[in-house]
Amino acid sequence: MEPFLVKLGDHTDQTTKQMLQNLIVKKVKYTRYKRAHFLIMFTAFLFAFIVFYFIYKTAIEPNSYSLLDLFSVFVREGNFFVLTFIAFFLFGSVKIIFEKKEKAEKEYHALRCEIIEKSKDLWKGENWKQRHKVFEQMKKKYDINLYHQSK
Repeated sequence: MEPFLVKLGDHTDQTTKQMLQNLIVKKVKYTRYKRAHFLIMFTAFLFAFIVFYFIYKTAIEPNSYSLLDLFSVFVREGNFFVLTFIAFFLFGSVKIIFEKKEKAEKEYHALRCEIIEKSKDLWKGENWKQRHKVFEQMKKKYDINLYHQSK
């Protein structure tokens, strides 16, 4: 459990602490997928641009006068197929990571909204006055907004 959640003491019950811990874990997972998606997408576009430029300079430009010669160069050179396969593999990876990122975002947002909706039940009586400290810590340390449901 996160150190600041342990330090909350009696202001927050164990169930609420566990919900906040799960929220932090889901936020970290979402952030990790978000970064991975950006990195793989950038790599895929850069690689595809380099492959296209390589194919253009080595095959298309010298053999642009004859379609049959251009086709024979593609068949003869196995590197073109391998590079094209790697580019398609990278774009497939982008799609898979994007779907995982979207799923992680939905899970994170659903749990965050649930905590916001149930905040009256989670912090009762005197603890209601102390909840803003928890909200501030979550916003400051983890960039998790528990004040409003909008993204």
